[in-house]
Amino acid sequence: MRVYVTRPVPPTVRGALEASFEVSFHPSEQPPAREELLRGAAGAAGLVTTLGDRVDAGVLDAAGPGLRVLANYAAGHDNVDLEAANARGVLVTTTPDVLTHATAEHTMALQLALVRRVAEGDRMIRRADAWLWAPTFMVGSGLAGRTLGIVGLGRIGSCVARLAEAFGMRVVHTSRAGGLPLAELLREADVVSLHCPLTPETFHLIDEAALGLMRPEAVLVNTSRGAVVDEAALAHALRAGRLAGAALDVFEHEPAVHPDLLGLENVVLTPHLGSATAEAREAMGMLCVEALRTVLLEGRLPRHALNSDACAPA
Repeated sequence: MRVYVTRPVPPTVRGALEASFEVSFHPSEQPPAREELLRGAAGAAGLVTTLGDRVDAGVLDAAGPGLRVLANYAAGHDNVDLEAANARGVLVTTTPDVLTHATAEHTMALQLALVRRVAEGDRMIRRADAWLWAPTFMVGSGLAGRTLGIVGLGRIGSCVARLAEAFGMRVVHTSRAGGLPLAELLREADVVSLHCPLTPETFHLIDEAALGLMRPEAVLVNTSRGAVVDEAALAHALRAGRLAGAALDVFEHEPAVHPDLLGLENVVLTPHLGSATAEAREAMGMLCVEALRTVLLEGRLPRHALNSDACAPA
């Protein structure tokens, strides 16, 4: 059975795929052009896609009626038209859990890089700016005793809470299951960390009004999805001094970044590195392999299927 994979994958994952299927890979880390994606999908029984691939009805129709499973190499699925997949009886899976700790670690790394001015100091050294140690030189702030406000207390948000408590932070949260109202959390937190999925309800959840509720000494960290934050509003708040800083691993129009953020010293930017450990990326890939094998070779419903009611494997 033929499988199309839209990016290079770790060697272990590639070997596992090639041991079970006839596989074609897009050779570049850059996403395939639309025409190439349609050609690659044509006739495939399984697809392995990433967050950078917009999988809509056109892609599913290009694959044809033999497409049975789409394994999304990500914990989220906002790049996939789930309704279109349901209509065509295509099972869609994701790769949760195995990237939880890696993403939580990166969230803490971003917090520290921001409040301890790590990235700012690195840039200063690389510019060869003159400097000497002094009691008032590049003073930042610590995490101990600060209040962390977590927006979305799922797997990753809960892991971040545990790590933050080890740093001596006080943790509050808002989620569908309870916690503080969002407005109260924004007013109270020293650090606001976003861990919610991108849905119509969370699109621009952090907009000009939400940013206006945060204290000028507070900072924002986003390792969830870029469009949860209105980047233009964030840049304006930072330039106006209404927010102390921001650390972003994801972007509203990824890989593009709002240009007004690029020149700000109180902003830390990383290129979607939340799950970027060798262990996590390999484990994510092996979950994709597992989903393909379960559906295509064993005729069973896979773990982590988002739409198990869409169809029953043959």
